[in-house]
Amino acid sequence: MALNKNKDLKLYYSISEVAKMFNVSETLLRFWEKEFPNIKPQKASRGIRQYTKSDIEQVKLVYHLVKERGMTLQGARDAIRRDKSKTVNRNIEVIEKLTAIRNELQAISRDMNGLV
Repeated sequence: MALNKNKDLKLYYSISEVAKMFNVSETLLRFWEKEFPNIKPQKASRGIRQYTKSDIEQVKLVYHLVKERGMTLQGARDAIRRDKSKTVNRNIEVIEKLTAIRNELQAISRDMNGLV
């Protein structure tokens, strides 16, 4: 039996893995589950949470609204309800792509400075 070495093929993530992805506590994720009905990880035996990629996208949305944009919980709930999440998701994707490009350009700059 071959092990799945490609993380993109992983179906479920534990609460500790998701907490590490966003540098938040597991307690905060459980709190967000109660506050935001769009975050609904499956629960396996013994109540162990299993987050799918869709759940992680919802956590990313809440994280962006609350932690990065500084919205209140109610403000974030309202934004999600008004379906601005599609716009916010697109903004998050653009920010992530730009950040990756900046990091790559900085690495190239460091490499070039090492050649001088």
